[in-house]
Parts: sequence; C-alpha cells; structure tokens
Amino acid sequence: MADNDKNHDILVDYITGKTVPNVGAEELRQRLEQYLVEKKGYYKEEIQVDVDIEIDISGSLYRSQLDLVVSVNDQRFMVIKCAAGSLESREREVVSASRIFDSFPVPYAVVSDSQTAVIYDTISGKKIGEGLSRIPSRLQATEILSGFQPIEFSDKKLEKEKIIFRSYDSMNVNVSRKINE
Repeated sequence: MADNDKNHDILVDYITGKTVPNVGAEELRQRLEQYLVEKKGYYKEEIQVDVDIEIDISGSLYRSQLDLVVSVNDQRFMVIKCAAGSLESREREVVSASRIFDSFPVPYAVVSDSQTAVIYDTISGKKIGEGLSRIPSRLQATEILSGFQPIEFSDKKLEKEKIIFRSYDSMNVNVSRKINE
C-alpha cells in the first residue's frame, strides 16, 4: 500500500479481496461489483478490476486503467466506468475505451454510479439501455456474444478514439491511480 493511502479510508475490494483507498467512485464500484455477481450472475473471476490500458498516440504512450472489464467464456463483453454525477457525460470516454481496449471492440460500454447505469452499443455508440436492470445478465451476455460479429475500425477512426479516450481520462481526478503517483 502506498504511503498516500494512509490519508484515505480503506475498503476491501469485493472482487479481488485487496485493500483499496476509498477515493472518488470507489464505494460505487464496490456496490456495482457486488450487483454484477449477486444479481446479474457473473463470476468474480470474470470481472477484472483496474485493468491496465496502454495506447500509442503518434509515438507517445498514454497509460491508464479501466474500472471494470467483464468477460464471459474468455470473451470480453463490457467495459464499465464507475462515476458519480452525470453519467451521460462519461459516454464518449467509456465508448472510446471499449473501442480501443482490445484488438476488436468490446461489445458493450457501461457507465454506472451503482444506483443506475447507462448502457451503450460500442459499435454504433448508441445508448441501448438505462438503469441497472438493463445491464445484461451473464446468461444474456452469453447469448449476445454467441451472435456477435466483431468488426475492425479503420486506423483513422482508432486514432480519433484514442485521443478522445485520453482527453476524457486525463481529466479524471480522485482516482486511486492518481493518489499513488
């Protein structure tokens, strides 16, 4: 644990069991992790926490982390951004993250404050649902993935998405990775 963690309350992460500083949206993330497992049927081992993302923008590396990445049967299904406040203001950040995180877009992008959620189709970028109940269950995710046809975005489109992600992500404050820097 970093020395800076001493200035913050400490929580035990629901998924990993590791201690984490209670900064920013951490309590919201803990509630959402529990909801995904207990209400939506995902297995803890299918949910990755603080997933490293590294992108190259014109020869310059930008490193960050994604709050949650959910996979089913070893296929990535959704990227989740946990945030307080206006959820729809995080749309471009989470959709861009879902588009650039892997070699193919991750099908769903979600932003949630653990009380509600906004769900986006990563390919179209369109909002497809609102509310925690609209987050697909594990069973629904399995069905969706069985018919999912990954597409590749053009290099030009991916470069734009990287810049969008970096622009939004670099404005995030009160996140664990920033207090440990």
